[in-house]
Amino acid sequence: MRYAVVVAVVAANLIGCGGGSDSSGKPTQSGSSGGTVVSNGVDLTAAGATFPYPIYAKWISEYAAKSGVKINYANLGSGAGIRQLIDQTIDFGATDAPMTEAEMAKAKGGQILHVPTVLGAVVIAYNLPGVTQPLNLTGSVIADIFLGKITKWNDPRITSLNPGVTLPSRDVLAVHRSDGSGTTYIFSDFLSEASPAWKSGPAQGKDLQWPVGLGGSGNPGVAGTVKQTPGSIGYVELAYARQNNLPAASIKNPAGVFVAPTVEAIAAAASNSVKALPANTDFRVSMVNAPGADAYPLASFTWLLVYKNQKDPVKGKKLVDFLHWATHDGQQFAPALDYAPLPPALVTRLDTLVAGIVVGAPK
Repeated sequence: MRYAVVVAVVAANLIGCGGGSDSSGKPTQSGSSGGTVVSNGVDLTAAGATFPYPIYAKWISEYAAKSGVKINYANLGSGAGIRQLIDQTIDFGATDAPMTEAEMAKAKGGQILHVPTVLGAVVIAYNLPGVTQPLNLTGSVIADIFLGKITKWNDPRITSLNPGVTLPSRDVLAVHRSDGSGTTYIFSDFLSEASPAWKSGPAQGKDLQWPVGLGGSGNPGVAGTVKQTPGSIGYVELAYARQNNLPAASIKNPAGVFVAPTVEAIAAAASNSVKALPANTDFRVSMVNAPGADAYPLASFTWLLVYKNQKDPVKGKKLVDFLHWATHDGQQFAPALDYAPLPPALVTRLDTLVAGIVVGAPK
């Protein structure tokens, strides 16, 4: 089943075509099979990543109440957002996987900018009845689970990381994304660093050839499958694990510390990574395995994708104003929705990036 969420903001109300959010902005699941970005009665259209949907839904609602600007966001996955922006069928896109040079070269509207918006965590969620203590896992063990090399929960490679925890002999079912996904990109980026076997096998990307397991569409699809399937394990954005009451493993970082996915641990990864950004960065950077004992190793930026040259002056100004609001006032909503806000030093640099967008560029 394909999960798709289309968000439309009308006045101060957030309504969904196949899905939406609750009053806090938490994601709600949908079984709708749609996927078209509806533009009637809205000011801007967008599509892309499910990873940041909870915060984007909240932003769209809050910004509509403040400004009257109505934004339609189709929650279809990073791959769809990139494709639709390339073809100029939407006003801006959203992704958790930086666009490749080949993708950038196909863009019909010229140069595309990557604007980081918040930082999130990919978590390893699992359904293991009877096990109440949070599990510890390493990148290499996670890789072997999704490679099909670890097939039982009481495999010695898992039990050795969790002394004192009684693990059952139940089969392990790995659940992965079936659609083009920035969440998959972040997950596979991390595993490619942790496991030579993974790097030479499925490797890194938004779409992978999975050796084992069951696919789910979008973060809601993976979280829903894990929740309904005892013995399963999957990777989802933190908010989706929390919404579904799924436990999430602590993961060993490069400093040798098992770190749980928390807003504080994501913020630590962000702070340490931002310090290393070069002056000429285009912000297409990986944050997995950030330095620091307190940094969660599966953290990442998520980006909005915008054309540098905005040929429609009315839409262009609305988009620039929204970007400025999101990277400033919008950051206050991030922690309550399980995201880390942008470090202040990065926001200053993004002001320069957004100021460089040309509104009303010649056609």
